[in-house]
Amino acid sequence: MNYQHQQRNEEENALIEKIIDTKRVAKVVKGGRNFSFTAIVVVGDREGKIGVGNGKANEIVDAIRKAKEKAVKSMFTVPIVRGTVPHEIVARFGASKVLIKPAAPGTGVIAGNTTRAIFEAAGIENVLCKSLGSNTPTNVVKATIQGLKDMRTIADVARLRNKSVAELTGREEK
Repeated sequence: MNYQHQQRNEEENALIEKIIDTKRVAKVVKGGRNFSFTAIVVVGDREGKIGVGNGKANEIVDAIRKAKEKAVKSMFTVPIVRGTVPHEIVARFGASKVLIKPAAPGTGVIAGNTTRAIFEAAGIENVLCKSLGSNTPTNVVKATIQGLKDMRTIADVARLRNKSVAELTGREEK
């Protein structure tokens, strides 16, 4: 028991945490306005595992803590090929649309602040990303996450089609 708890703490310490957005929201009630805070946090291990979470609380620190806990629970693996994404994709969520393109080595992360935090947490070093449509941070984050979840490597596609990578690409295996 103690060993498992210690191992979990080491894993959580290895994760990097980036706060994407925080805002104060107001609920109008009979006696006036009640203020609370929302936060969007991304966590990642810089080796392809990331998660994003939303938190809401009366204090900003609690909102960030809740968002981090949800992000850790929602972690998934992103396919990374030679430091970039495997292919181009356009992902949508609501009125937000995000274009994610692979980039040559040395390009760096060319993206807006919202999506940059996600790519850096995932460990993607070279990528081009353009936010099209609505730039609401919540929807841009959800569109980016959806795009990364829909990414497939050529090996994944070959496995799904019960073929070898050489059959799909038309090249001889070395």
